[in-house]
Amino acid sequence: MAVNSTTTIDNVKVAAGGRIERLRLFLSEVRNELKRVTWPSQKEVYATTVVVIATSVFFGLYLFALDQILLAFFQWILRRFGAA
Repeated sequence: MAVNSTTTIDNVKVAAGGRIERLRLFLSEVRNELKRVTWPSQKEVYATTVVVIATSVFFGLYLFALDQILLAFFQWILRRFGAA
């Protein structure tokens, strides 16, 4: 038999009481979830940061070069056909 999620939420609201109690329950659940999180080590954060920076520089240079090549190509076309 399927559990109706609206009924479950309503039951939690009733069980939790007013807004203050619901806020307290929410913060308690957040704390419990954060205890289960696997936080990266400083070494992992450093490594992924280096990868992100290197990738950003690579693609920045790649797009710059591609832009320059396309610009030169379109300028050549315009000069070739006398539009500019």
